[in-house]
Amino acid sequence: MAVDKNMKILIVDDYKTMLRIISNLLKQLGFSNVDEAADGSEAFGKVKQETYGLIISDWNMEPMTGLDFLKKIRESDDVYKDTPFIMITAESKTENVIAAKQAGVNNYIVKPFNAETLKNKMVAVLGSF
Repeated sequence: MAVDKNMKILIVDDYKTMLRIISNLLKQLGFSNVDEAADGSEAFGKVKQETYGLIISDWNMEPMTGLDFLKKIRESDDVYKDTPFIMITAESKTENVIAAKQAGVNNYIVKPFNAETLKNKMVAVLGSF
């Protein structure tokens, strides 16, 4: 099945620069229907209003981390039980990867990364595009 490049994508990061970088990388890959949130709490509010085909979230944020956001949407919302979720983090600790997998993450990106890495992770969860 072809990937819908017009699907809504939610990117979540507390650094505006990182939001801009991820948004630009997505545009390079042909995805321009991108929404942004500054932390897990704001993102949770957005998923209650919209339906997203992909969520890309940083791990380390206040007051709600990416992991807490992931757990909250996986537990509380049938719409988001199977939505592809990619976690971005600066830490590659094994216990973090395991915690994210147990919470229902679909893929994991360690910073720094480039468009090719993002595309490969997206292809792994969405299919080829």
